[in-house]
Amino acid sequence: MEPPAPRVRVVLGDVARTRIKPARTRAELEEQSPVGEALARGLVRAQFAVAMRLAAVVAVGLGGLPLLFAAAPAVARAELFGVPLPWLLLGALAYPFLYLVGAAYVHLAERNEQEFVALVEDRGGQHPQ
Repeated sequence: MEPPAPRVRVVLGDVARTRIKPARTRAELEEQSPVGEALARGLVRAQFAVAMRLAAVVAVGLGGLPLLFAAAPAVARAELFGVPLPWLLLGALAYPFLYLVGAAYVHLAERNEQEFVALVEDRGGQHPQ
């Protein structure tokens, strides 16, 4: 049997000493300077816009169905596999629809956050002249 490999001590302080000083943009975000506030407001505004667009999709998609059934009684009376179409649409298919809208929101929100981080990282690399 081979002897165990010698242990190596890893100290987090060593890693902290080698880090680069915080970038200017990060400092502005942390200090809540006007530039940092504007960047944070932009992210919040982008996230809010995504939420409102998808809320509109849900409102039209699910809220429009009762209007469709009222405007077209033949659709409201239609049956699929012996089950009334309104029951299928509002009772069963609404959940996969809401799941897909939620997944789309998570995807778009994460993309906004990644773009924000990329913006902060790119600006952080620039030095004032």
